[in-house]
Amino acid sequence: MLRYIFKVPDLLIFIMTEIIKSKIIIVDENDKIIDHKKRDTLKKEEIYRVSALWITNSNREILLARRHHTKSHHPEKWGPAVTGTVEKGETYEDNIIKEADEELGLRNIKPKMGPKTKTDNKYHHFTQWYILSVDKNIDEFKIQEDEVEEIKWFSPEELRKQLQETPEEFLPTMKKYFELLS
Repeated sequence: MLRYIFKVPDLLIFIMTEIIKSKIIIVDENDKIIDHKKRDTLKKEEIYRVSALWITNSNREILLARRHHTKSHHPEKWGPAVTGTVEKGETYEDNIIKEADEELGLRNIKPKMGPKTKTDNKYHHFTQWYILSVDKNIDEFKIQEDEVEEIKWFSPEELRKQLQETPEEFLPTMKKYFELLS
């Protein structure tokens, strides 16, 4: 007698997830789109797009997020408050607005476009930065718990000191971002 591995509803959910699984944008050295791929088929040398949101408040503090411990890239490291990998059909701006809503519960935002950076280390990507000023207490944000462990406001002095004393707590590129965006 043949046994089924999946129950019918589980199988349907699995099939639908595979069908609609998003593809990310693959670009060349000039950030021109050359392909779209599922994340799990990305080759080490391929370049993709990321959007990131640098959030400050009227006290000049910087909001950072500690990445969830299950993240494949830099788990449990402090980094920008919001980041996302740009998916097929999205612009950098579409992506950051979607991610700000999903990760922090920020809606109807109008971030300013900041610089674009290129990362070439273990991962290869262009990052389009956006800048936003928000005056909220930590408990007013609604964090996406499977993406973000915690968020915290850092004064510029505190962040500079932490980056010097405990750089292993942060994304490898965080010092560069702090200097670029502060």
